[in-house]
Amino acid sequence: EAILMYILGISCYYHDAAAALIKDGRLIAAAEEERFTRVKHDFDFPENAINFCLDFAGITSGDLDYAVFYEKPFHKFERILMTTMQNFPRSWNVFREAMITWLGDKLWIKSHLKDKLNIEDKRILFGEHHLSHAASAFYPSPFEEAAILTVDGVGEWTTATLGVGNGTEIALIKEIKFPHSLGLLYSAFTAFLGFKVNNGEYKVMGMAPYGEPKYVDKIYDNLIEVASDGSFWVNMDYFSYHYSDERTYSTKFEDLFGKPRDPEMNFFTSNTSFPSYFGEKPSDYQELCRANEHYADIAASIQLVTEEVLLKLANSLHKETGKANLCIAGGVG
Repeated sequence: EAILMYILGISCYYHDAAAALIKDGRLIAAAEEERFTRVKHDFDFPENAINFCLDFAGITSGDLDYAVFYEKPFHKFERILMTTMQNFPRSWNVFREAMITWLGDKLWIKSHLKDKLNIEDKRILFGEHHLSHAASAFYPSPFEEAAILTVDGVGEWTTATLGVGNGTEIALIKEIKFPHSLGLLYSAFTAFLGFKVNNGEYKVMGMAPYGEPKYVDKIYDNLIEVASDGSFWVNMDYFSYHYSDERTYSTKFEDLFGKPRDPEMNFFTSNTSFPSYFGEKPSDYQELCRANEHYADIAASIQLVTEEVLLKLANSLHKETGKANLCIAGGVG
């Protein structure tokens, strides 16, 4: 059986570095770097993950037809430059940190790949962030054709896309652009609720069932405007992720929802038990229960809003494409 093509996909230098290997259009191996280094969310060049994929196929990097990076760095750099310039001087810290990172690593990805893999320039390609997401959901799926919904924080400029896959072809037909982002909206709540962005979002989802979605109207009235087709506009007065790398929400956000949750605060409500590993029950137990219930209500509210927006987007995509199958990708999807 003649081998037609090996393509190595690579993601790194942001969070959760990984590699995947495609043989003749079929995914045969994939791995995250953290599985080998035991460093949670390891973002360094995924040398171990790449070696795992190559070893699995019994090939070397010299056998690769192409190595493909998951996004277009120069397009992303353009967004960071334009956004920090628009918000200068309050964006100075973001600008400085971005210059260190981008001028040090991210703008030289092509030469890094060339050196690490020992392959020619012409074999190194760059895909668009959201196209990579769409491909990661559609190609391993059992579907010959499907609608594809991708929602995340942000790629180069895009934060959500509607697309369609047919055979080996993927077309992205509609998009929403930065700073309007469902993922970054959710991450702002993640930070407000005392968890790490790009790490603790699942904890917000886990906290949500302990609360009631009491603040849904407050979110719709102030933070996000959603059209019937699911397209949305975020009110940036309540957020700072477009100019700060330390805070994702503004003081106006705090005026709306109150004091942020202390990251060290144990979570329990009047409806849960008080675990023995928390130590002795505090004297202000009832007060802490009420505080936690307030935060759980906030988590339940943003969770419901997120789900409602995704359902509207999915319904809109179904109307647009008429496809019976749906593939969902991205950090929010």
